[in-house]
Amino acid sequence: MKVFEKEKPDIVIHSAALSDVDRCEINPELAWKINVQGTRNIVKASKQYGSYLIYVSTDYVFSGEKGNYNENDETSPINKYGITKLAGESEVKAASDEWCIVRPSVIYGSTPAAGKTNFVLWVINKLKNKEQIRIITDQWISPTLNTNLAQMIIEIAEKRDTGIYHLAGATQLNRYQFALEISKIFQLDSNLIIPVTSKDMKWAAKRPGNTTLNVEKATKELKHKPMKIEDALKNLRQEVETSGKLKL
Repeated sequence: MKVFEKEKPDIVIHSAALSDVDRCEINPELAWKINVQGTRNIVKASKQYGSYLIYVSTDYVFSGEKGNYNENDETSPINKYGITKLAGESEVKAASDEWCIVRPSVIYGSTPAAGKTNFVLWVINKLKNKEQIRIITDQWISPTLNTNLAQMIIEIAEKRDTGIYHLAGATQLNRYQFALEISKIFQLDSNLIIPVTSKDMKWAAKRPGNTTLNVEKATKELKHKPMKIEDALKNLRQEVETSGKLKL
């Protein structure tokens, strides 16, 4: 409330969350406090100050049974992370007409967010160090480059669009295929990538099988389009080389 009082923001982009899926499962109270109560506080403040609110949600609001989900498909999360993020969506919808919910999938970029690495940087680092990695073949996703996501969110904010948008990458593939694409674009050894299934993984939380997102709405309505995986990874390589944060 102090920040809102000081800044009196026209637009609020709420991207904070406890996104560690296993931690949410192990500590559901903390997940609820951050992802639901935290969102409720931001919604309340946004309403009080007349701020237009964009809420960054997730593909995990879906069960993963069918894939290629559009904005109107029924939500049915299967883990605590997805449940709390969906509850956050409900908090936003109940507030006012001045809101937009955006759903990305497996966000990655050149800079680790909130002190934790992302899937792409993890794969690059492991392969650079000649380490074998086990990647699952039975989880289908729509990987999203963070700078592409940011461009789309800013465009929506400038237009003050309302409703729900799926702002994910334009390519649907499984985690193993994603890792192969990374190795190709960054010219790393794909033989170090070992295909496994989710049954081989020791996770606290169940993962949905196919939460690929249909991005036709965003592709049709936005100037900044969801990027195909090859183009996005080439962009990432350029970002990494320019920043000098990662030696390739």
